[in-house]
Amino acid sequence: MLTPMGSLFAELARRASTNARREVETYVREIPELGSLDMSSRARAETMEYSVWFRRRTVELAPGNGMLTDDDLGYIASMGEVRAGTGMSLDSRQRVLRVHTELMLREINEATEAQRGGDLDELMRIMGWFAPQGERGIGAYRRGFVTVMRRRMPYVEQVALLAQALLSENGAAQELAQVADMELAESYTVLVIRVPDRSPGDRELDNDIEALVKTYQVPMTWYPEHDGDATGGTTGRGRGGELVALVPDPAPDALPDLAPDPAPDPARRLAPDLLPDVVPDLLRDFADALGRPCAAGTATAPLTGLAEAFDRARRISRAAPLRRASTRLRPHTLADVFVELAVTEVPFVDDWLRTTARRLESGPDLFVTLDAYYRHDMNRGPAAAALNIHPRTLDYRLRRVRELTDTDPGSTHGVRLFSAVVARDLSGAWR
Repeated sequence: MLTPMGSLFAELARRASTNARREVETYVREIPELGSLDMSSRARAETMEYSVWFRRRTVELAPGNGMLTDDDLGYIASMGEVRAGTGMSLDSRQRVLRVHTELMLREINEATEAQRGGDLDELMRIMGWFAPQGERGIGAYRRGFVTVMRRRMPYVEQVALLAQALLSENGAAQELAQVADMELAESYTVLVIRVPDRSPGDRELDNDIEALVKTYQVPMTWYPEHDGDATGGTTGRGRGGELVALVPDPAPDALPDLAPDPAPDPARRLAPDLLPDVVPDLLRDFADALGRPCAAGTATAPLTGLAEAFDRARRISRAAPLRRASTRLRPHTLADVFVELAVTEVPFVDDWLRTTARRLESGPDLFVTLDAYYRHDMNRGPAAAALNIHPRTLDYRLRRVRELTDTDPGSTHGVRLFSAVVARDLSGAWR
């Protein structure tokens, strides 16, 4: 189709090279990972050639509302492959697509102004073409990018990127699920397994985490200690940190019939979570491999609430007691540690509990005794058996608690006080 020389399309054709050059310069200036375009004449020429081509192809197709061909989409996909091949991050790729789209719209506006308003019909034609064909082009670019990511990136890293995207509610999660060949669920239980500082002699966890990923096939990542808000990844596994797994919740048709919900209640997000069966298994397997005490917190949320669920599960894990796999380690929910979570928000209450704890330090073994006593609902026989002591020895220790604190551990006040003291001590918060 011939385009009249005075038309909007002719103006865009005249500006194609200039606009393409501005796009390349914008990439270099605003996207650090594309700074190499300033140093590599070949890469710059390749990017320039593509930018000019896309603008000219737009001018060729838009007047007649023609569709991008398979060859066009293949060329666009090849550019996505080139970017992924250089190691470009998903965040930078998103910025490239955003910059390209913003500049194309700006160029249409500038060409319209140069035509003193131009022909409204032409403007509507190019805008009507740009949206659907732009979406097809972006889809091809993303497919090319994902293809290379799947080929070049180790599977455990693909899964870690997916987990991080889900936890931050990043829109790239859908693509990363394709990379890792996983289907996204409607909701997840976020499991945070807290591992305290590990000594330099402890073995690395990389192989254990990789084995868990391959066994359970769920999004999973490691956050090193003191770096929980960073990008996670593979570094720092020799120190303490958190293993975070997202376990898909059962589909609604797999759950037992329940009465329909009334109007949505915001408080439901704080209701006790019903954990998928796989959560305790995953925790046990990791704890067995770890071979030392850890603590686990969980929270459940739909895709759009995973960032908040992650924060809640992390807080729960920090309030939960540190235990070995062989000593009743289990994933904790909000219902298990709501008192301890509240205490952490009130420093003077925590200090008061710490003062009580100091009185118990003279022992003998008063913390483990109280822990067993409350875990067995204050039944003396099972508690003594768990401690491998005689019930009379248990009675002696409980009397010792009362003597040191002037509080009976079997009273209502004692249960409230000492259960919180024991939980805070076992969590490692006071060490």
